[in-house]
Formats: sequence, structure tokens, C-alpha cells
Amino acid sequence: MLSAYLAREGFSVDCAHDGEAALELALRGGYELIVLDVMMPKRDGFEVLRRLRRESFTPVLMLTARGGDVDSIIGLELGADDYLPKPCNPRVLVARMRAVLRRAGDDAAVGASGDLTLGDIELQQGARRVRQHGEVVELTSTEYSVLAVLMQAAGKVVSKEVLSEQALGRKLTRYDRSLDMHISNLRRKLGPLPGGEERIQTVRGVGYLYSRMGG
Repeated sequence: MLSAYLAREGFSVDCAHDGEAALELALRGGYELIVLDVMMPKRDGFEVLRRLRRESFTPVLMLTARGGDVDSIIGLELGADDYLPKPCNPRVLVARMRAVLRRAGDDAAVGASGDLTLGDIELQQGARRVRQHGEVVELTSTEYSVLAVLMQAAGKVVSKEVLSEQALGRKLTRYDRSLDMHISNLRRKLGPLPGGEERIQTVRGVGYLYSRMGG
């Protein structure tokens, strides 16, 4: 049903009905986006995503059980770009897919093209690439977008509402943990500032701040 709907919306779709087939297709490459269900036979969606992220950062939108907050958190921790509880409205799914694709495209870079360097982090906005001490840091398209918004406003607090709209391409909804998990992933991948200070600070009840102490 979803395949037929997506085709009508202009997407070219390949389907896999179990985790092993899904992983084989995904690793073959050539896809702009993967919609990955958690509940699949042979390999579940988490196992597929864990294996996929060893070799590919193709954007992934996970479909989780309704109310499955734990599933959503695990998916984001493993490197999913976004998630949607099911059953879901196909129109909402398409909107989320297009938002992820916009973030992943070169034209989705936040702000003007060019490089931005703060301390040990270099943000290559044209290529949507991040380097730390000259080494590439593997980020998902969503993690990159979140970091880009924060770095461009370094030293200033960015509210969760603004961060959601600019980095995720949607309004912040109640109980949405996506931003918290993407921030957690960035902290884990980038570590603290060279002096040991927290790189991305949480301003309770407001949002997040990228410290200019790295600049």
C-alpha cells in the first residue's frame, strides 16, 4: 500500500519484506532514502540499521510501533535520521521523507556555502562534511544539520523550537525526543572541547548552546 502511494507521489520504490533482503538492497547502494520498519522477520530494523551504519550513511527514517518511545530512542541512537510511529498517515510519511531528503541534499545546507571553523571543528557547508583535527567525523544528515545550526549561532542559545524548524524541517511537538537524541549523538561523536568543557550545553527549559570557547 505504501509503495503504491509513494509511487503516485513521484518516488521510485524498491520493497524488501524481511530484514536480510532489506540489508542486501541497502548495501547495494544507490538509494537516496531508506524507510525501515522495526518489526521485520529474519533481522529486525535495529539489526539492519546497526549493520548498515558500518558502511553507509544513507538517510534512514524508521517506522516504530505506536507509543514505542524506546524503539524511537534506540533507532536514533543507532543513527536513524528520523522516526515515525505507525500506523501512520501516508501524507505525514511523505512530508517527513521530503524533509529528510532536503536535509541530505546539498541545497539543504544551513546558511551560506563555505567553511566555518570553531576550535577543533571545521564545518564544510558546501560538502556537508565535518572534520575534527582534520579527520572526517561520520554524521548522519540530521546530525550535520543540527550541528550546523548550533555552530552558526555559537555563543547564543538556540531554542528547541527554532532548532527543530531549522534542522529537522518541522515544528517541535510535545514529547518529541528527536533533538535530545541527536544532541546526545553529537556529544558522543565530537566529545568535549579541548579544555574539557562541554561542547554543546543544555540550557534547561530553553534549548542548546554551542560554546564559543572552542573558537
